Amino acid sequence: MRLLLAMMKHETNTFSPVPTKLERFARRGNAPLRGAEAVAAYRNTGTVLCGYMDEAEEAGAEIEVAIAAEAWPSGPVDDEAYRVMTDTICQAVEKGGWDGILLDLHGAMVTESLEDGEGALVRRVRELAPDTPIAVGLDMHANLYDEIVANSNVVAGYQTYPHIDMYETGRRAGRALLGQIKGEMKPTQAWANNPMLPHVMRQGTDDHPNKEIQARCIEMEKQPAVLSASLFVGFPHADIREAGLSAVVVTDNDPKLAETLRDELLEMAWKAREAFVYHPEPLADSVARAKAIPRDPQKGPVILLDHYDNAASGGTMDTTAVLAEILKQELEDVAVFGIYDPEAVQQAVAAGIGETVTLRIGGKMDMPAIPADNRPLEVTGRIKTISDGRYRNKGPMYAGVAMDMGTAVVLDTGKVDIVVISRHVEPHDINVLLSLGIDPLQKRYVMLKSRIHWRAGLKHIARDIIECAGVGVCTSDYSQLNFSKVRRPVYPLDDISERHAS
Repeated sequence: MRLLLAMMKHETNTFSPVPTKLERFARRGNAPLRGAEAVAAYRNTGTVLCGYMDEAEEAGAEIEVAIAAEAWPSGPVDDEAYRVMTDTICQAVEKGGWDGILLDLHGAMVTESLEDGEGALVRRVRELAPDTPIAVGLDMHANLYDEIVANSNVVAGYQTYPHIDMYETGRRAGRALLGQIKGEMKPTQAWANNPMLPHVMRQGTDDHPNKEIQARCIEMEKQPAVLSASLFVGFPHADIREAGLSAVVVTDNDPKLAETLRDELLEMAWKAREAFVYHPEPLADSVARAKAIPRDPQKGPVILLDHYDNAASGGTMDTTAVLAEILKQELEDVAVFGIYDPEAVQQAVAAGIGETVTLRIGGKMDMPAIPADNRPLEVTGRIKTISDGRYRNKGPMYAGVAMDMGTAVVLDTGKVDIVVISRHVEPHDINVLLSLGIDPLQKRYVMLKSRIHWRAGLKHIARDIIECAGVGVCTSDYSQLNFSKVRRPVYPLDDISERHAS
């Protein structure tokens, strides 16, 4: 048995000014990994691709990885980058002789020319291999269009947010596809979407209502006839027609059951639509609440979430509003991760460890899509750490995956340790801090540019959680975003009470 595997993942924030060239999908090089290098990089990791590899290995299959390309969320993908990645996959498909094709995609990739870049890829793969079974693993934040489902045999999505079940998703999708190849299963899919844009800050699977909905997906899969049940909350920071919540159920040759369970999931989500709406509070009030929490060295740090500027949702990571408010209200014993500013990093490196410098950090990227200023912040401090920025995730999210924040420095102002980085990365793993010599358990406060993913590797140490509405293209205030392409009416942009699934 010969299987072709490929990864092409990007969650596109159409409001983000961060460019998405091919280099963003690479590891300090000009091109993404391919072949044996890709296999080595993702072996024994908590990823869909590794789930595919292990499922194939247990079946005694021969595999080839056409490409392993993933990038932190940012603006629309450059057309040339998209062409290179999709051509690489399709050239591998054209070689022929594959018994199955397993794609590790995101489901929310928008390119300069396409609203559904991954759907166009799956359609092209299907045209090249009309009779070859195709499985697709998707992120829970997929904005699903018909082309992905119509041109594949199995679609499976993550059931956790933070995404700690990527590996299991790969196993689920791979198992169903191998069952089809062996003639033991006949996957049948049903999908539809709801006219709703759930706020990301209300999508966590620790919380109502997504906790209960995803639990129901898992319960559905206990039925022998159900191969996969997925509820996609969608990614609302993409101004495209089909942005929003959808569901896919895959059964073993039972289309009626697939439709019934799909409709149940969509109805659960619709009934809970008000609970998917997030209401931010003023930034000064949030920081003041944090300051009022009594110091207790026996407990973990208070986590301050700068959730308007998160790399895993396309943020620039260079906005300074939350950090400025922390300094203004004179919070002490704070670690901040982090500010993206390669220029400031190089200035610090030139000065050297132990030197005191004054830097203007952040505020380098304009954000014309939102009504807010992005201003640099002048800070003075001692250069405490200089790092090459490489570390490996402890997990459980992306466990074992090698990460790279670029050259990074820690600037100690006396009250605040500020991490300044050269490559975007979300602080969802404790090793992102430990690798820089920062022990979060020794801090009174830890400010993270994160929304939900931080819970994967750091929630267990948090004493309290304070959500800070700063500035950024990941804003949780939809009134700051100009939605012109998304289908209307859609909740909560429109006050609607009836669900018409499409």
